[in-house]
Amino acid sequence: MSLTISEIRQAAERIAPYILKTPLLRLPSLDKALGCEVYVKPECFQITGAFKLRGAMNKILTLTPEELARGIVTASSGNHGKAVAYAAHLLGVKATIILPHGAAQNKVDKIRHYGADIVWASLEDRFEVADRVCREKNAVMVAPFNDEQIMAGQGTAGLEILEDCPDLDALVVPVSGGGLIGGLSTAVKALSPRTKVYGAEPALLPRYSESLKAGRRVKVEAHHSVADGLVSLIPGEICFPVVAAHTDGFAAVSEDYVLKGWKRLVADGKVFGEPSGAITLGAVLEGLIPVKKTDKVCFFISGGSVSLEQLRLLDDVQL
Repeated sequence: MSLTISEIRQAAERIAPYILKTPLLRLPSLDKALGCEVYVKPECFQITGAFKLRGAMNKILTLTPEELARGIVTASSGNHGKAVAYAAHLLGVKATIILPHGAAQNKVDKIRHYGADIVWASLEDRFEVADRVCREKNAVMVAPFNDEQIMAGQGTAGLEILEDCPDLDALVVPVSGGGLIGGLSTAVKALSPRTKVYGAEPALLPRYSESLKAGRRVKVEAHHSVADGLVSLIPGEICFPVVAAHTDGFAAVSEDYVLKGWKRLVADGKVFGEPSGAITLGAVLEGLIPVKKTDKVCFFISGGSVSLEQLRLLDDVQL
Protein backbone atom coordinates (compact mmCIF):
# COMPACT_ATOMS: atom_id res chain seq x y z
CA MET A 1 0.00 0.00 0.00
CA SER A 2 1.35 3.45 -0.90
CA LEU A 3 1.24 6.33 1.55
CA THR A 4 -1.81 8.61 1.24
CA ILE A 5 -2.81 12.07 2.43
CA SER A 6 -5.61 10.40 4.40
CA GLU A 7 -3.07 8.42 6.44
CA ILE A 8 -1.10 11.61 7.11
CA ARG A 9 -4.22 13.43 8.29
CA GLN A 10 -5.09 10.51 10.56
CA ALA A 11 -1.55 10.62 11.95
CA ALA A 12 -1.87 14.35 12.63
CA GLU A 13 -5.00 13.77 14.69
CA ARG A 14 -3.43 10.82 16.52
CA ILE A 15 -0.22 12.55 17.57
CA ALA A 16 -1.61 16.04 18.23
CA PRO A 17 -1.74 15.63 22.05
CA TYR A 18 1.90 14.51 22.17
CA ILE A 19 3.83 16.91 19.90
CA LEU A 20 4.30 20.62 19.33
CA LYS A 21 2.92 22.29 16.24
CA THR A 22 6.10 24.16 15.38
CA PRO A 23 5.83 27.59 13.74
CA LEU A 24 6.80 28.56 10.22
CA LEU A 25 9.33 31.37 10.61
CA ARG A 26 9.92 34.09 8.02
CA LEU A 27 13.63 35.04 8.12
CA PRO A 28 14.23 38.08 5.86
CA SER A 29 17.77 38.37 7.26
CA LEU A 30 18.67 35.36 5.06
CA ASP A 31 16.97 36.48 1.83
CA LYS A 32 19.98 38.16 0.25
CA ALA A 33 22.41 35.30 0.92
CA LEU A 34 20.00 32.62 -0.32
CA GLY A 35 18.42 34.56 -3.17
CA CYS A 36 14.78 33.91 -2.20
CA GLU A 37 12.15 34.66 0.42
CA VAL A 38 13.33 32.47 3.27
CA TYR A 39 11.05 30.53 5.58
CA VAL A 40 12.17 27.83 8.01
CA LYS A 41 10.24 25.03 9.70
CA PRO A 42 12.19 24.77 12.99
CA GLU A 43 11.66 21.21 14.18
CA CYS A 44 14.61 21.95 16.46
CA PHE A 45 11.84 23.40 18.65
CA GLN A 46 10.07 20.02 18.82
CA ILE A 47 9.77 18.38 22.25
CA THR A 48 12.69 15.99 21.76
CA GLY A 49 14.61 18.48 19.63
CA ALA A 50 13.82 16.94 16.22
CA PHE A 51 11.00 16.00 13.83
CA LYS A 52 11.51 12.33 14.63
CA LEU A 53 8.98 12.47 17.45
CA ARG A 54 6.18 12.77 14.90
CA GLY A 55 6.87 9.44 13.22
CA ALA A 56 7.91 7.57 16.33
CA MET A 57 4.82 8.63 18.25
CA ASN A 58 2.52 7.81 15.35
CA LYS A 59 3.98 4.32 14.98
CA ILE A 60 3.96 3.53 18.69
CA LEU A 61 0.38 4.78 19.14
CA THR A 62 -0.79 2.31 16.48
CA LEU A 63 0.62 -0.67 18.38
CA THR A 64 -1.73 -2.92 20.36
CA PRO A 65 -1.42 -3.27 24.16
CA GLU A 66 -0.02 -6.77 23.58
CA GLU A 67 2.67 -5.42 21.25
CA LEU A 68 3.57 -2.62 23.66
CA ALA A 69 3.96 -5.14 26.48
CA ARG A 70 6.66 -6.92 24.45
CA GLY A 71 8.77 -3.76 24.29
CA ILE A 72 10.16 -1.87 21.30
CA VAL A 73 13.51 -1.79 19.52
CA THR A 74 15.00 0.59 17.00
CA ALA A 75 18.25 1.51 15.28
CA SER A 76 19.15 5.18 15.10
CA SER A 77 21.94 7.67 14.60
CA GLY A 78 20.48 9.58 17.55
CA ASN A 79 17.40 11.74 16.99
CA HIS A 80 15.02 8.86 16.25
CA GLY A 81 16.43 7.03 19.25
CA LYS A 82 15.66 10.04 21.44
CA ALA A 83 12.12 10.19 20.10
CA VAL A 84 11.49 6.48 20.66
CA ALA A 85 12.99 6.63 24.15
CA TYR A 86 10.84 9.64 25.05
CA ALA A 87 7.65 8.08 23.68
CA ALA A 88 8.38 4.80 25.45
CA HIS A 89 9.01 6.62 28.72
CA LEU A 90 5.77 8.57 28.32
CA LEU A 91 3.73 5.43 27.63
CA GLY A 92 5.48 3.14 30.12
CA VAL A 93 7.04 0.89 27.47
CA LYS A 94 10.46 -0.80 27.57
CA ALA A 95 12.75 0.46 24.76
CA THR A 96 16.12 -0.65 23.41
CA ILE A 97 18.03 1.65 21.05
CA ILE A 98 20.80 0.43 18.74
CA LEU A 99 23.30 3.25 18.22
CA PRO A 100 26.40 3.47 16.02
CA HIS A 101 29.77 3.87 17.71
CA GLY A 102 30.59 7.57 17.81
CA ALA A 103 27.00 8.79 18.09
CA ALA A 104 26.80 12.37 19.36
CA GLN A 105 27.14 12.37 23.14
CA ASN A 106 24.30 14.83 23.71
CA LYS A 107 21.94 12.43 21.90
CA VAL A 108 23.26 9.45 23.89
CA ASP A 109 22.75 11.32 27.17
CA LYS A 110 19.13 12.12 26.33
CA ILE A 111 18.34 8.50 25.41
CA ARG A 112 19.74 7.38 28.75
CA HIS A 113 17.82 10.14 30.51
CA TYR A 114 14.56 8.72 29.16
CA GLY A 115 15.45 5.29 30.53
CA ALA A 116 16.03 3.31 27.35
CA ASP A 117 18.70 0.62 27.03
CA ILE A 118 21.49 1.21 24.51
CA VAL A 119 23.23 -1.43 22.40
CA TRP A 120 26.25 -0.36 20.36
CA ALA A 121 26.95 -1.42 16.77
CA SER A 122 28.85 -0.25 13.72
CA LEU A 123 27.10 2.17 11.35
CA GLU A 124 26.95 -0.55 8.68
CA ASP A 125 25.59 -3.25 11.03
CA ARG A 126 23.16 -1.33 13.22
CA PHE A 127 20.00 -2.49 11.41
CA GLU A 128 21.10 -6.14 11.45
CA VAL A 129 21.86 -5.84 15.17
CA ALA A 130 18.44 -4.26 15.75
CA ASP A 131 16.75 -7.17 13.94
CA ARG A 132 18.68 -9.65 16.09
CA VAL A 133 17.87 -7.87 19.35
CA CYS A 134 14.23 -7.63 18.30
CA ARG A 135 14.07 -11.39 17.77
CA GLU A 136 15.88 -12.14 21.03
CA LYS A 137 13.51 -9.95 23.04
CA ASN A 138 10.40 -10.83 21.01
CA ALA A 139 9.98 -7.05 20.75
CA VAL A 140 8.40 -4.81 18.11
CA MET A 141 10.57 -2.86 15.67
CA VAL A 142 9.99 0.89 15.38
CA ALA A 143 12.02 1.59 12.25
CA PRO A 144 13.66 5.01 11.86
CA PHE A 145 12.32 5.57 8.33
CA ASN A 146 11.34 2.43 6.39
CA ASP A 147 7.77 2.22 7.64
CA GLU A 148 4.53 3.71 6.34
CA GLN A 149 3.34 4.85 9.77
CA ILE A 150 6.67 6.54 10.38
CA MET A 151 6.40 8.38 7.05
CA ALA A 152 2.82 9.37 7.81
CA GLY A 153 3.89 10.89 11.11
CA GLN A 154 6.69 12.86 9.49
CA GLY A 155 4.30 14.05 6.81
CA THR A 156 2.21 15.88 9.41
CA ALA A 157 4.78 18.68 9.34
CA GLY A 158 3.90 19.19 5.67
CA LEU A 159 0.26 19.83 6.59
CA GLU A 160 1.41 22.50 9.03
CA ILE A 161 3.74 24.17 6.52
CA LEU A 162 1.04 24.57 3.88
CA GLU A 163 -1.51 25.69 6.45
CA ASP A 164 0.85 28.55 7.34
CA CYS A 165 2.00 29.28 3.76
CA PRO A 166 -0.45 27.93 1.14
CA ASP A 167 1.38 29.61 -1.75
CA LEU A 168 4.78 28.08 -0.96
CA ASP A 169 6.98 27.74 -4.05
CA ALA A 170 9.51 25.21 -2.78
CA LEU A 171 10.39 23.02 0.18
CA VAL A 172 13.96 21.83 0.80
CA VAL A 173 14.27 18.76 3.01
CA PRO A 174 17.24 16.97 4.66
CA VAL A 175 17.44 13.35 3.51
CA SER A 176 18.85 10.16 5.01
CA GLY A 177 16.78 6.99 4.65
CA GLY A 178 13.83 8.86 3.16
CA GLY A 179 11.11 8.71 5.81
CA LEU A 180 10.94 12.48 6.26
CA ILE A 181 10.96 13.50 2.61
CA GLY A 182 8.64 10.61 1.76
CA GLY A 183 6.02 11.86 4.20
CA LEU A 184 6.51 15.56 3.48
CA SER A 185 6.46 15.19 -0.30
CA THR A 186 3.31 13.07 -0.17
CA ALA A 187 1.50 15.71 1.91
CA VAL A 188 2.77 18.68 -0.08
CA LYS A 189 2.10 17.26 -3.54
CA ALA A 190 -1.41 16.18 -2.51
CA LEU A 191 -2.31 19.66 -1.29
CA SER A 192 -0.18 21.89 -3.54
CA PRO A 193 1.08 20.10 -6.67
CA ARG A 194 2.81 23.28 -7.89
CA THR A 195 5.13 23.39 -4.86
CA LYS A 196 8.54 21.93 -5.65
CA VAL A 197 10.05 19.46 -3.16
CA TYR A 198 13.82 19.03 -3.15
CA GLY A 199 16.03 16.73 -1.11
CA ALA A 200 19.44 17.66 0.34
CA GLU A 201 21.92 14.97 1.35
CA PRO A 202 25.67 14.92 2.09
CA ALA A 203 27.84 14.55 -1.01
CA LEU A 204 29.78 11.97 1.01
CA LEU A 205 26.61 9.84 1.27
CA PRO A 206 24.64 10.44 -1.94
CA ARG A 207 22.34 7.45 -1.60
CA TYR A 208 19.29 9.09 -3.17
CA SER A 209 21.18 10.98 -5.87
CA GLU A 210 22.79 7.73 -7.01
CA SER A 211 19.66 5.61 -6.58
CA LEU A 212 17.46 7.95 -8.61
CA LYS A 213 20.05 8.00 -11.40
CA ALA A 214 20.14 4.21 -11.42
CA GLY A 215 16.39 3.76 -11.06
CA ARG A 216 16.92 1.39 -8.13
CA ARG A 217 18.18 1.52 -4.55
CA VAL A 218 21.96 1.92 -4.41
CA LYS A 219 24.04 1.41 -1.27
CA VAL A 220 26.88 3.90 -0.82
CA GLU A 221 30.07 3.57 1.21
CA ALA A 222 30.08 4.74 4.82
CA HIS A 223 31.74 8.11 5.44
CA HIS A 224 31.67 10.53 8.35
CA SER A 225 29.76 13.74 7.64
CA VAL A 226 29.31 16.80 9.81
CA ALA A 227 25.61 16.18 9.08
CA ASP A 228 25.69 13.28 11.52
CA GLY A 229 21.95 12.68 11.43
CA LEU A 230 22.00 11.83 7.71
CA VAL A 231 24.14 8.71 7.70
CA SER A 232 21.94 5.98 6.21
CA LEU A 233 23.73 4.12 3.44
CA ILE A 234 20.76 3.06 1.30
CA PRO A 235 17.23 4.38 0.74
CA GLY A 236 14.48 2.57 2.57
CA GLU A 237 12.72 -0.04 0.47
CA ILE A 238 9.30 1.39 1.36
CA CYS A 239 10.48 5.02 1.15
CA PHE A 240 12.23 4.92 -2.22
CA PRO A 241 9.23 4.62 -4.57
CA VAL A 242 7.34 7.27 -2.60
CA VAL A 243 10.27 9.67 -2.79
CA ALA A 244 10.88 8.95 -6.47
CA ALA A 245 7.23 9.69 -7.28
CA HIS A 246 6.88 12.97 -5.39
CA THR A 247 10.17 14.89 -5.48
CA ASP A 248 11.56 17.37 -7.99
CA GLY A 249 15.31 16.94 -7.49
CA PHE A 250 18.16 16.15 -5.13
CA ALA A 251 21.28 18.03 -4.08
CA ALA A 252 24.45 16.28 -2.92
CA VAL A 253 25.93 18.97 -0.68
CA SER A 254 29.65 19.28 0.04
CA GLU A 255 30.86 19.40 3.63
CA ASP A 256 32.04 23.01 3.18
CA TYR A 257 28.55 24.10 2.22
CA VAL A 258 26.88 22.13 4.99
CA LEU A 259 28.98 24.24 7.35
CA LYS A 260 28.24 27.46 5.45
CA GLY A 261 24.53 26.73 5.65
CA TRP A 262 24.83 25.99 9.34
CA LYS A 263 26.69 29.24 10.01
CA ARG A 264 24.08 31.24 8.08
CA LEU A 265 21.28 29.59 10.03
CA VAL A 266 22.84 30.16 13.45
CA ALA A 267 24.66 33.47 12.97
CA ASP A 268 22.25 35.30 10.66
CA GLY A 269 18.98 33.44 11.13
CA LYS A 270 19.39 33.10 14.92
CA VAL A 271 17.97 29.56 14.79
CA PHE A 272 19.93 26.98 16.79
CA GLY A 273 19.58 24.05 14.40
CA GLU A 274 22.01 21.22 13.75
CA PRO A 275 24.10 20.70 10.59
CA SER A 276 21.78 17.93 9.39
CA GLY A 277 18.98 20.50 9.10
CA ALA A 278 21.14 23.35 7.87
CA ILE A 279 22.22 21.21 4.89
CA THR A 280 19.06 22.57 3.25
CA LEU A 281 20.50 26.08 3.26
CA GLY A 282 23.84 24.70 2.09
CA ALA A 283 22.16 23.14 -0.96
CA VAL A 284 20.91 26.54 -2.14
CA LEU A 285 24.12 28.37 -1.18
CA GLU A 286 26.07 25.86 -3.30
CA GLY A 287 23.80 26.57 -6.26
CA LEU A 288 22.44 23.02 -6.42
CA ILE A 289 18.75 23.96 -6.17
CA PRO A 290 17.20 26.66 -8.39
CA VAL A 291 15.48 29.55 -6.60
CA LYS A 292 14.38 33.07 -7.57
CA LYS A 293 14.18 36.25 -5.50
CA THR A 294 10.39 36.15 -5.46
CA ASP A 295 10.16 32.44 -4.54
CA LYS A 296 8.82 31.53 -1.12
CA VAL A 297 11.13 28.73 -0.03
CA CYS A 298 10.84 26.71 3.17
CA PHE A 299 14.01 25.17 4.58
CA PHE A 300 13.15 22.24 6.84
CA ILE A 301 15.36 22.41 9.95
CA SER A 302 15.10 18.82 11.09
CA GLY A 303 16.62 19.07 14.55
CA GLY A 304 18.67 20.98 17.09
CA SER A 305 20.80 18.28 18.70
CA VAL A 306 24.04 20.22 18.79
CA SER A 307 26.34 21.09 21.67
CA LEU A 308 27.92 24.47 22.31
CA GLU A 309 31.30 22.79 21.82
CA GLN A 310 30.33 21.73 18.29
CA LEU A 311 29.77 25.37 17.37
CA ARG A 312 33.54 25.79 17.37
CA LEU A 313 33.50 24.10 13.97
CA LEU A 314 32.05 27.36 12.64
CA ASP A 315 34.96 29.53 13.76
CA ASP A 316 36.92 29.05 10.53
CA VAL A 317 33.94 28.97 8.13
CA GLN A 318 34.10 31.82 5.63
CA LEU A 319 30.82 33.22 4.30
